[in-house]
Amino acid sequence: MITTRQGIRTLGPADLGAFLELTGRDPVVNVFADHRARTTSLDPRWLGGEVWGRWVGGDLAAACHVGANLVPIGASVDDARAFGERALARGRTVSTIVGPAAPVRALWDTVASTWGRPREQRWVQPHLVLDRVPLVDADPLVRRSTRADFETLYPACVAMYTEEVGVSPEAGGGGDLYRARVLQLIGRGWSFVRVEDGQVVFKAEVACASPYAAQIQGVYVVPERRGRGLATAGMAAVADIVRREIAPAVSLYVNDWNTAAKKAYERVGFRQTATFATVMF
Repeated sequence: MITTRQGIRTLGPADLGAFLELTGRDPVVNVFADHRARTTSLDPRWLGGEVWGRWVGGDLAAACHVGANLVPIGASVDDARAFGERALARGRTVSTIVGPAAPVRALWDTVASTWGRPREQRWVQPHLVLDRVPLVDADPLVRRSTRADFETLYPACVAMYTEEVGVSPEAGGGGDLYRARVLQLIGRGWSFVRVEDGQVVFKAEVACASPYAAQIQGVYVVPERRGRGLATAGMAAVADIVRREIAPAVSLYVNDWNTAAKKAYERVGFRQTATFATVMF
């Protein structure tokens, strides 16, 4: 095995088994990495980036996804610092660092002096899981979205993204890519809506999935309908469908300051299993 500095090298298809063994140590927290590995076989042509592995005594000890997102996987603080040193050698090509808070902090501390001021840092994002029947009744009007919903759904997706991230997904000419992503999620059956009088009043999507878990993103209620229980009943409906048809556990992470969302997820039955962090550029 040819390794590089600090036992780190780029992984490829031959490493898929070792990588899935690594993600399987915490399969719900690692659902993004598991999904990417299974859909690309760690082939850089399909990854649109790389996955680095750190080897110790012939075993894969930790990894790091390097694409649009820099994501530490099974990484200790030591591992994260080593990945950060490798990232310094190539310069910043990512738009976010995201994952469990401790290795994200170590990564950021390693690259911060060179990568410049981030647009935002979110250091406390509770990671929540639901692996049982929801504690509240599901909204019977929440359903999978269809291609016919697209023109109604798309403005809600843009509004949610802009509110959550602080920048429109259409900024800098990104509209076509974002439209394609929304259509892709619809096509996979990963997009869920409640529509009233031609308006999407609630929506959510599955961002990624594995045999063990599905991660939810993009939960949104139109501002004029907030505080009326749509998110609680809507998420119960999404969780029911996802657990029945996609994966046995549903996960997501939420900003610590979003008290309303945290209360809604708690009512549904989600419980915290980890803390994530995100650094956005």
